[in-house]
Amino acid sequence: MNQSLKPGENTSLDLPNGHVVVTHAAGDNLDVNLTAFLVTEAGKVTSDSDMVFFNAPEHASGAAMFIAPVTQSGIVSHRIGFDLSRMPAGITKIAITLTQDGSGGFAAVKDLRAQVVVGDQVLELAPGSFTQETGIIVLDLYVRNGQCKARSVWQGFASGLAGLCGLYGVDVEEEAPAAPAAKPVNITKSLITLDKPGTSHKVSLEKGPSAPKVIRVSATWVDNGDDDDNDDLDLRIGILRPDGRMSFIQAPDKSGAFDIDPFVFHTGDVVSASDSAPAIETVDINPAISQQMGGKVALVCSVYSALDNGAVSVASLKPKMRMEYGNQVVECAFEFQDDEFSSTVYTYVIGLIEIDLDHIELSPSGITSESTSEATPWLTRRGDKLVLTMDGPEVFKGYPPENSGSKHYV
Repeated sequence: MNQSLKPGENTSLDLPNGHVVVTHAAGDNLDVNLTAFLVTEAGKVTSDSDMVFFNAPEHASGAAMFIAPVTQSGIVSHRIGFDLSRMPAGITKIAITLTQDGSGGFAAVKDLRAQVVVGDQVLELAPGSFTQETGIIVLDLYVRNGQCKARSVWQGFASGLAGLCGLYGVDVEEEAPAAPAAKPVNITKSLITLDKPGTSHKVSLEKGPSAPKVIRVSATWVDNGDDDDNDDLDLRIGILRPDGRMSFIQAPDKSGAFDIDPFVFHTGDVVSASDSAPAIETVDINPAISQQMGGKVALVCSVYSALDNGAVSVASLKPKMRMEYGNQVVECAFEFQDDEFSSTVYTYVIGLIEIDLDHIELSPSGITSESTSEATPWLTRRGDKLVLTMDGPEVFKGYPPENSGSKHYV
C-alpha cells in the first residue's frame, strides 16, 4: 500500500519497525549524510549517544540503526532502520535528518525523495524546493496513544549539522579521527536563549562569498493535549520598511519572495502538531534586505490562531521562535501565561528583529493581542526607538487589508 504525505501531514504505521530510505541523484561535490536523533517530549536527547549516524551506527536500545549508503545506476540510497517498540523510557520520537556538507547546499541535490517502508506499507515523502539549506529535518517517527506514527516535515536549516545538534541538544566537540577512514563531525555553534522582555542580542552580518546566504526564522509549537483539533497556529512576519510602510508575510496566500521585494519568504503552512511532533513554520530572510530597501528594517514575528479555529489557549501550545544565521542561533522563548483569559487571546508576539546593514538585533516580546481581537501587530519608529502596538488592521488568509488612516500596507 502506497501513500503520499505532504509536509506537515502524519499517518499511522502498520508496524513499529521498518526503514527510512532517502534517495537522490549522484553528483560531484556532494556530501549528503543521514542522521537520527532520539529525543524526549521536550525535543532533546538525553545524551550524545542518542545521535545515530555514520560514526555511531546503532543506538544501544536497538531503536535506530544507520546503514551505509549505496550508489546504483546514478542514484544514492541512504537508510535508517528503526523499531519504535524498542525506544527506551523517556524517548518519544526519532527525528530523521539530512545534512549536505558539499558545495551548494541542498539546491545542488537533485531528485531528493524519502520513503518510510514498514511491511507492505510505503509512505512517499516528497519535499519542496531548497536553496542554500545545509540541514533538513525530513520526518519524525513517534508513538502517540500507543499508535506508531510518521510525520513528514522537510524543514530546512542554514546551519547544517551544527544547527540540528543545537536544536536537539547535542553538544559535541570532536577531535581529529584516529583512523583515516573515520569521518569526524565538526560542531561549532553558538546558542543564545532570550526569555525576558527588555533583553536583546546582536549578531554580526558576515561579508564575502563564504558568508551565510540566508537568515532563517522558525516558529515551533506543540499540541496542548486537549481533544480538540485546534492546534493550527500560523507564523506571521510584519516588515517595517525604512519609509515607514508595513508588509506582511504569511502562508499560504502571502508567502513573499527571497530574491525580490520584500526579500522575505514563507516556506509553507503547517496545520497540525503534537507533543512528540511539534509544528514548525519557517521564513527565510535575505541578509541583504537592509541594503535592498535602503535603510534599517524591522520585523515583528508573531503566531496567531484564527477565530474560526475555535477557542484555544495559544500559550498552551508553547510557541517559540528561533533565528539561525550560519552557526549562530538565537532562541526567543518567552514564557506566556496559560490561564482562562489566554483562551481568547489569538495573537502572541514572540520576538522582534532589526536588521541594519551589518548587524541583526533580536529581542523577545511577550506582547499579546487584546481578548477576542484579531488586530495585527504593528511597528512604527519614534526617532531611533522601535514601537510595537497591537492595533494594525485585521489580516486574514486570502483577504488583504485596506489601507486606512496612518496604517499603510505594501
